[in-house]
Parts: sequence; C-alpha cells; structure tokens
Amino acid sequence: MVGVLPTGPLNQITDVDGVRVGHVTVTSGDTINTGVTAVLPHGGNIFREKVPAAFVVGNGFGKFAGTTQVQELGELESPVVLTCTLCVPRAADAVMTYLLGLPGNENVRSVNPVVAETNDGFLNRIRLRPITETDVLAAIAGADTGPVEQGSVGAGRGTIAFGWKGGIGTASRRLPEELGGWTVGVLVQSNHGGVLAIDGAPVGEALSGSPYGGPGESAPYPRAGMRPRAGGAARAEPADARWSRQDGSIIMVVATDAPLEHRNLERLARRALLGLGRGGGSMSNGSGDYVIAFSSVPLSRLWDAPRLPNAAMSPIFQAAIEATEEAILNSMFLATTVEGDRGTVEALPLEPTLEVLRRYGVVISRP
Repeated sequence: MVGVLPTGPLNQITDVDGVRVGHVTVTSGDTINTGVTAVLPHGGNIFREKVPAAFVVGNGFGKFAGTTQVQELGELESPVVLTCTLCVPRAADAVMTYLLGLPGNENVRSVNPVVAETNDGFLNRIRLRPITETDVLAAIAGADTGPVEQGSVGAGRGTIAFGWKGGIGTASRRLPEELGGWTVGVLVQSNHGGVLAIDGAPVGEALSGSPYGGPGESAPYPRAGMRPRAGGAARAEPADARWSRQDGSIIMVVATDAPLEHRNLERLARRALLGLGRGGGSMSNGSGDYVIAFSSVPLSRLWDAPRLPNAAMSPIFQAAIEATEEAILNSMFLATTVEGDRGTVEALPLEPTLEVLRRYGVVISRP
C-alpha cells in the first residue's frame, strides 16, 4: 500500500457503497486481446437516478464519448464503459441499447452513453473492432458490488503501462471518522508511458538500465517489456524513438460516497492526475489521460443532503491521489504476460522489482 490513509475493506472501487464493476474479456488465439469493463454508480436505473459527476482532461489525445454533457450538466446518466479505441462507437451504441431498454425508459428519446478507451493495438488486432453489443451488455449485466478482478482482464486485456503489461487496477481509501469517514475508490485502465516509480523508488529506470524507464537493449532484465514478433520492429532504437514509447493513455474512474456536487467532483478528479504523476506517468504528447469522477449519491437525494464545504475537501483529495497511484500499481502487479498480434508484452518482473524496492527502503526485508 502507498500513502498514509487506510484502505476500504476490499481496497477496490466497490468499497464505495453501491458501485458495481463488470468485465468481459475478448480473446481469440494470439490475435485478439481486448475487452469491456463497465462501472455502474448504483444498481438502479441510472438514467432515472442520475448521479453528480465531473470530467477532467490531463492530455487530450483520445476518444472519450459523452463527456461534454457530463461537464455541462454535472451529472451522469450512463454506466462508464471502458474498451479499445476503435470499439468506442460500437460500445456507445450498445450502451444506448441498454439505457433505452430499462423499465421506465420506454418513451426516452435522448440518452448520453459514456464510453472511454485506450489503444491496445500492439496486442490486439484493433482494426477488426472485435467488441460486440453482446459483450457490452454482458459486462453491464455482470457488474457486481464484490471483489473486482484485476490485471489482464476486460478493457485491460491488451494494454501496456510503462513498457510492461498494464491492465485494470483498482484501490480505495476510507477516511477516519474524524475526517468524515468518506470512501474514495479508483479504477484505472492503464495503457500509458512514463518512468515507473513505486513509492518514490525509481523502478523503471533500475529495471531498464535507461533513464527513459522503458525496457531497452541494455536492460538488466531483458525479458521485461515489449517483444515484437520475429521480423517485427528491431529492439535497438535511437533515443528520440524511445521517447515516442512514452505515448499511451490511461482512464481513471473516481467514485466516492461523499455528497459532492459537480464543482468539487471536478476538483477531486484533478487530484487523480497527481496520483498518475506520483507513479511516474508523464501525460506525453500522444497520450489520452482522462478522469471521470462521480458521487454514488443520486441527485434526487443530494439536494436533501448537506453538501460538504470546501474546507472538508483536503482529506478526500489525498484519498484520490493515493488510490489512483495504487490502482495503477495493482493493474501492473496483477497483470499477466500476454502474447498478441504484434508481439508479446511481459508482466512486470516481481522479484527484480522487489529487489529495487528493498534497495530503496520501500520494502524492508525481514531478518
């Protein structure tokens, strides 16, 4: 665990009361590696029981559907669905099918599907756009409040983080009662670059033997990272090309049970970007770094509840920073090596990583 605040019981986004998560992983041989992950603020009709929400852009190289209405109205009326870049339109259409089909929505003529993406085109033959309506509806229908599977699953099946296998990760923080007792949970789809740091330890640089942090020819652990198929791109590359590998994207979903309106949810979302930076994320030129934050308290109840004053926000900000940083780490520590369309991406090597953490005093070896 990183940070100073205690976790929730599961240390996952589902520690926020009512929040549900579902996955569908889509694979076919070593060609297709992608999927769908759905986050639901509660188990009811989200269109009828909208929740307050906000959206923040770190670096805008991406295709996050439905965000302008979230920002304009400060509310969310859809599950938040994560998938691959070229699958966004199909996923959005499926979310519309789901919303229009909910009991009580028979006369609805406008819905706002919220669908985010990262590009998994190294491990996934993305041009086939393999996600179907059935996949999206199954992820939503299977969403549950219990433990969330992490790593190379759902929308994280084909993703890459810091040059190693990324994926779906989640974490939570629960404030002590004297600070309000609120819970903040974060779920990420990690597919981004930077130089990996864990609780301040320069893990990426130490494992790669390079200040760029990504695996290179001189890496002390040469199996780490991305290995193109035979006949693919050579591993040796000039420094400027190595910087291009910093590109990628990350989606951060922040949930809380604190009664927050749009303005303070936007402030909360911005703190997730600090968690990304603390772990070494760089929000590079070709990266889509986005945060969507919501309160699980429906708007219909929020108006009758006392809203938190600005002065109460600082501990919640800290919770979002810590949970985001840890969710990214969980997405990597729980990922598995995946062989895909254009090559293989290795999982983060655990024992060498622990060696680095011991060296920098992050993990203390028992005598």
